[in-house]
Amino acid sequence: MGVYEELQDRGLIAQVTDEKEVREMVNSGKAIFYIGFDPTADSLHVGHFMALCLMKRLQMAGNRPIALMGGGTGMIGDPSGRTDLRKVLTVEEIDSNIACFKEQMSRFIDFSEGKAIMVNNGDWLRNLNLMEFLREAGPHFSVNEMLRARCYVNRLANGLSFLEFSYMLMQGYDFYRLYEDYGCNMEFGGDDQWSNMLAGTELIRKKLGKDAHAMTITLLTNKEGKKMGKTASGAVWLDPKKTSPYDFYQYWRNVDDADVGKCLRLLTFIPMEEIREMDKWEGAELNKAKAILAFHLTELVHGTEEAKKAEEAAKSLFAGSGASANVPSYTLSKEEYADGVDVLTLLVLTGLAPSKGEARRNVQQGGVSFAGEKVTDIGRVFSPEELSKEPLLQKGKKSFVKIVF
Repeated sequence: MGVYEELQDRGLIAQVTDEKEVREMVNSGKAIFYIGFDPTADSLHVGHFMALCLMKRLQMAGNRPIALMGGGTGMIGDPSGRTDLRKVLTVEEIDSNIACFKEQMSRFIDFSEGKAIMVNNGDWLRNLNLMEFLREAGPHFSVNEMLRARCYVNRLANGLSFLEFSYMLMQGYDFYRLYEDYGCNMEFGGDDQWSNMLAGTELIRKKLGKDAHAMTITLLTNKEGKKMGKTASGAVWLDPKKTSPYDFYQYWRNVDDADVGKCLRLLTFIPMEEIREMDKWEGAELNKAKAILAFHLTELVHGTEEAKKAEEAAKSLFAGSGASANVPSYTLSKEEYADGVDVLTLLVLTGLAPSKGEARRNVQQGGVSFAGEKVTDIGRVFSPEELSKEPLLQKGKKSFVKIVF
């Protein structure tokens, strides 16, 4: 089985143009492909994870990835799948986010000589002359076709700004520049990007002729990615400062039973023969499959040592043996504990709740415990003496933080 057939087998491909050419290029290791990342935050999150895994798979098969940082498109914001206008970031914020992305991507992709490259579309988009761009790209885009694009449907209902409307032209121009400057012959992206991706292929063909070999675009399915990476407190980040390795492990350990096989297929490098065997598992064996998934992904993102620590911490807690040294902890400062700390504040400080409103609901619903005792009073204040015993603060059945005095 070639790598293209494996992508199909794992459910990664939703749509594709020129399938015969794509298959041949990918399987022979001749694809120079790109995936774009708009730096809208200071960390990649689980929603990006599928794309990173795909890049790694294709690179392992000899293909060359181009990681395109959206230093230019990030100044506009992709309207795909949105009903509101994205927050407009400053150039400084965008450049800072790109620096964070670069560091995190290097854990997945080999950027050594000839293996992969990282490019910033801000290099050509930020200083683009408007009149020259309109003359060069504008004649090749039909407004009628653009308005029918799925990526604009939701925004049209609530008001689509010209800023967002121009995004398709920018993404199409990206592919054209990558083709011209780096020999890029393929683009991968989420299925909500299909119209934007076709724009790039069509622009290259119209400007350079139908025989241009950048006519191959494969689409990475995005439906599953949209579901991944969201919790009650927000996104699941790849940056350990934003989502600890333990919390990252626990996120995957707690996925729905129905999603275990899907996640193993889309995100791990476990052979399909083993995954098909795990598909048959039920009950306790299904929990074992979740543990395998959690360890595999934590190891991929944070390394073997952190994955082992997270696994050991989870086992010690759920076996009832108490908190281990590897359980996430929160150190209270003198200012925070001088007069004691109330339960709502403590839940927010430790990251177990995103807000006091959410913390209040957690307590009222009976989901919070302190030092093994359920907390039912939203006004409960823990004294310095109680906090000094390094108690365990718990939300729900599987979220813990050790308080360090």
